[in-house]
Amino acid sequence: MFTTLDVFTTAHAMARHAGQRQALVAENMANADTPGFRPRDLVPFGEMVRGGPDAMVPKATRPGHLFGTTGDDSLRLADIRGATGANGNGVTLEAEMLRAVEVKRQHDRAIAIYKSGLTVLRTALGRNA
Repeated sequence: MFTTLDVFTTAHAMARHAGQRQALVAENMANADTPGFRPRDLVPFGEMVRGGPDAMVPKATRPGHLFGTTGDDSLRLADIRGATGANGNGVTLEAEMLRAVEVKRQHDRAIAIYKSGLTVLRTALGRNA
């Protein structure tokens, strides 16, 4: 009955996406003074789920899985365009700070969905939340 609970799978994917995105934001900020560095970001989670050009594809993690691909688990990066400095660096610390706040909100949203799903599941089982 409870073999697949999509709400938990989706919340996990959202939190993982936010974590990967936060790592890229930190990398961008760390390389703010590196000549020629181009900032990177991930494709938005909603676009990946809706089936955009970089849609999420099921992964086969063991031989018994059906319809999964065994391709690499690389990040789907989005192109960040913006003005470059005199040294060819495209990182703007203000933009990266705003992106970091957005990522925190995405992660908080994923955790809230996960907690809400647990509450519904506990209620359905007749236990107090």
